[in-house]
Amino acid sequence: MQQKISRTILAGIIGTVVMTVITFVAPLMGMPKMNPLEMLAGMMSVSIMIGWIMHFMIGIIFAFAYVYIISGWLSKINSQVLKGVVFGIIVFVFAQIAMKIISAMIGGTAASSDNMFLIIMGSIIGHLMYGIAVALAAKEIAAPVPV
Repeated sequence: MQQKISRTILAGIIGTVVMTVITFVAPLMGMPKMNPLEMLAGMMSVSIMIGWIMHFMIGIIFAFAYVYIISGWLSKINSQVLKGVVFGIIVFVFAQIAMKIISAMIGGTAASSDNMFLIIMGSIIGHLMYGIAVALAAKEIAAPVPV
């Protein structure tokens, strides 16, 4: 059990690193600047270091959701990559809803001057890559339990 928890944490860290790298290189691919660390820190009025910690904690929590809940829902899908894509879409949708709720709670956020379509596409790509990385990293530990 301890090994499953440790591997789940590692899967969350790997997925979060992959997503973070994508957000940092996105401007090199013509996408708007996307920095979830600054966004989290700014929304909560905390330091960028707390933004980093929150970003990785969220990534680890979602990895636990994948290993202990979502992978069971996806047990009929054989491809780890496809499981990761579905998981990434789930995380993207959840993140969008959470951002709207947090934004409403703190009184709104500043509108971006960047192309909203490109921001959404970048976010989807980042979340898909996160989902795939978590699904691949958690392959053995997220296997469904035979009934």
